[in-house]
Amino acid sequence: MQEEEIWELTLPEYLKSDIDVFVQGEKEKSSLMDCYWGELYGSINMALYDCEISDEEAKYLRKKYLGLEVE
Repeated sequence: MQEEEIWELTLPEYLKSDIDVFVQGEKEKSSLMDCYWGELYGSINMALYDCEISDEEAKYLRKKYLGLEVE
């Protein structure tokens, strides 16, 4: 199992939920994707600032789900 896969197993429940909603919205081509994007972005930041995930994990999640690459 890769490190990134382990990270995703240990995410806070609210972040897992927002990822699930975002992924489902993409599959359904939801018209609410901008809302889901913002919610997921905020949840990643909240988990980071609450020290529930590391900066490296946050960057990984932003890249994987939101298409953002931050140095």
